[in-house]
Amino acid sequence: MASAGSGEKEIPKIVWNERVGRFETEDKKAYLEYELRNKVIMDILHTYVPPSKRGLGLASHLCVAAFSHAQSHSLHVIPSCSYVSDTFLPRNPSWNSILHKEDLRSHI
Repeated sequence: MASAGSGEKEIPKIVWNERVGRFETEDKKAYLEYELRNKVIMDILHTYVPPSKRGLGLASHLCVAAFSHAQSHSLHVIPSCSYVSDTFLPRNPSWNSILHKEDLRSHI
């Protein structure tokens, strides 16, 4: 019987590396790359998890870190990364509220 303190399923620490536009695991092997546009839009470009770390939910943890950051900084998100648009968002529809909507532009 696993106790809560056994550490088997602990959430990995995700680090925001603002200088290079990434959220990454402490060992920097798994990461999510983004680009900030117009200071208000986070375009998530790529999510990468090495084969040795796949199946642990790291990509999802990276996405949650990025979306939480965007939400707390009043940023809108463009999910250019196919993992984010095709896998993460369908499984986590609550984040759809902060997606960038092209048709809301006030200036053309």
